[in-house]
Amino acid sequence: MLVVTEETCRNLITREDAFTAVEGVFAAMASGEAYNFPVIREAIGHADALYGFKSGFDRAHGVLGLKSGGYWPGNEKRGLTNHQSTVFLFDPDTGRPQAMVGGNYLTAMRTAAASAVSIRYLARPDARVLGMVGAGFQSTFQMRAAAAQREFEKVIGWNPHPEMLSRLEETAAELGLPFEAVTLERLGAEADVVITITSSFAPILTRDHVRPGVHLACMGTDTKGKQEVAAELVAAATLFTDEVTQAVSIGECQHAAEAGLIEEARITPLGAVVNGAHPGRSSPDEITLFDGTGVGLQDLALASVAASSARDKGLAIELHL
Repeated sequence: MLVVTEETCRNLITREDAFTAVEGVFAAMASGEAYNFPVIREAIGHADALYGFKSGFDRAHGVLGLKSGGYWPGNEKRGLTNHQSTVFLFDPDTGRPQAMVGGNYLTAMRTAAASAVSIRYLARPDARVLGMVGAGFQSTFQMRAAAAQREFEKVIGWNPHPEMLSRLEETAAELGLPFEAVTLERLGAEADVVITITSSFAPILTRDHVRPGVHLACMGTDTKGKQEVAAELVAAATLFTDEVTQAVSIGECQHAAEAGLIEEARITPLGAVVNGAHPGRSSPDEITLFDGTGVGLQDLALASVAASSARDKGLAIELHL
């Protein structure tokens, strides 16, 4: 069995690697060649932590495994990322363990890649202003991945804790883009693409905030009760997701579904657009929304790339079990 450390993953995996792997998972899921198993995610009653498992099997790429981990809100004070996870890969032919791969960096990369895939396939070609709602650890990954998909001319941002917006400003500067902190009203009025990446349990963006033609990548809601945008805004959009059952149970669509504003049939797997089975955006004025709930198959795909690359480059630790 191979062991691939966090540091090795950071040195090996690029945004292009992440995009290609995640795009392939979307396609495989939509074609029925890959599927996720039910998610287990629970509060453990200690350190305010959420802990769980995401797992699945991608027959198209021969990847089987699980990601174990969760969210520890006090970690940042300890100099650690709040999200902690490890990916385990198994041989689908024998069930033997193949690799144990650090999952923190890969989780950040695959989450950003998922929203980037949605931007590539759903945002207007002439999108020029990127709006960021949230300025936590994941926000920098999101901005960098998004910037590769359109010729953005400006980044605008909002965060419930304004003192954290310097993180967005610094990342935008790295990308050669001007940044401005704005109100939610201005963000909704000016942004062509909006990424929400918070841990909110109450709606931040409302229907009145968002203008026609915007693409929303809602990436923070992955647990029962979480919410970043109002149910009425979800209902007003053309909806896409990574996995429909997760969208209506733990994703951004859960609240609109519970209120009877949408039905599952209105939500399209993004992989159907990737595969060409669905046209995606149908008009310049359409509001499109990608509900990124986070699927284990994406973690497994990127961990498989990391394990193969580390093995080939002699950077993996090999254990004989």
